[in-house]
Amino acid sequence: MAISNRLLGKKNVNGNPHIEGVSPAAALPGGEVRIVGRGFRPAELRRPRVRFGEIEAPVIISADDFVVARVPNGAASGPVVVSTNGNSSNAQPVKVAALIAENLHPVSNPALDPEGNIYVTFSGSRGQKVPVAIFKIDTNYNVKPFLTDLMNATSIAFDRSGQMYVSSRFDGTVYRVASNGTMSSYAEGMGVATGIAFDPAENLYVGDRSGTVFKIARDRQIFVFATLEPSVSAYHLAFGPRGDLFVTGPTASSFDCVYKIDPHGAVSVFYRGLGRPQGLAFDKDENLYIGASLGGKRGIVRISPEGKAALVVAGPGLVGLAFAPGRSAVLASTNAIHHLAWDIAGLPLLDPS
Repeated sequence: MAISNRLLGKKNVNGNPHIEGVSPAAALPGGEVRIVGRGFRPAELRRPRVRFGEIEAPVIISADDFVVARVPNGAASGPVVVSTNGNSSNAQPVKVAALIAENLHPVSNPALDPEGNIYVTFSGSRGQKVPVAIFKIDTNYNVKPFLTDLMNATSIAFDRSGQMYVSSRFDGTVYRVASNGTMSSYAEGMGVATGIAFDPAENLYVGDRSGTVFKIARDRQIFVFATLEPSVSAYHLAFGPRGDLFVTGPTASSFDCVYKIDPHGAVSVFYRGLGRPQGLAFDKDENLYIGASLGGKRGIVRISPEGKAALVVAGPGLVGLAFAPGRSAVLASTNAIHHLAWDIAGLPLLDPS
């Protein structure tokens, strides 16, 4: 049986380097992408050069048929090119998320109101009183304080009328917040209240990370909807297109799962094999997107309705996402918000269909 050139360490001698593909094809600065092709090994076993536009990228590892490069700060969506021995490859497009705001502390998905304004928390450590709990980022990406008098703002959700609700993991309360930033208690006694989400009938679900998902009916009656394994940080909730509730809750394991809870409260495992899965959202084609690690690589993981997973955005520290108008997404890391022009349409929240 013949031994491949790759195993023998032989380099491609047939001309210019050539890129066949980049995976994932979208990233944040600091994310690592794998460039696959041929002819990437320079003479004397030096590393090739990789450029995102005009900016050179650090090369993490290279061989004749692949290169792993870290997306450099300042890079924008556009071509990536590999150069060896004075020759440059064909250009391959890569989408790079643009920084919107930094010096924040989101611990879950950002949220968008009906006008397209983005809301994001500065959650702080447990029991920390921060000057601003929620910031508002308008459609021109101006960042302004929105809500101040709230401890440990955790998850944000809007009902069909555009009314905001916010959970506090400090006091176990879900607050209703008016457009002028005034707030009132909506439901109390939710334990360590973290993720929140509305179903199509506008019942509100609240994840108590100690092991309970509560259902709050429109008349504010509270029910225990399901019980799960406790999380070390938070539950994150999102409703799928068929009315099932999907939940992530990181544990001490590096092989965590995504739960699916049917409308009757029956719990099953939808997917297992993620590292620290957090915020999640669906697209219109029923694919689920999660801020998580897959195979040791952090970013946004897409899971198909059939349960097949792939890393589709590379980026460090991603904790959640929200789909935005114009086939784009807003990505939240542990300290910043980015915008990604992605050509993916999100599932409308509270879609009555």
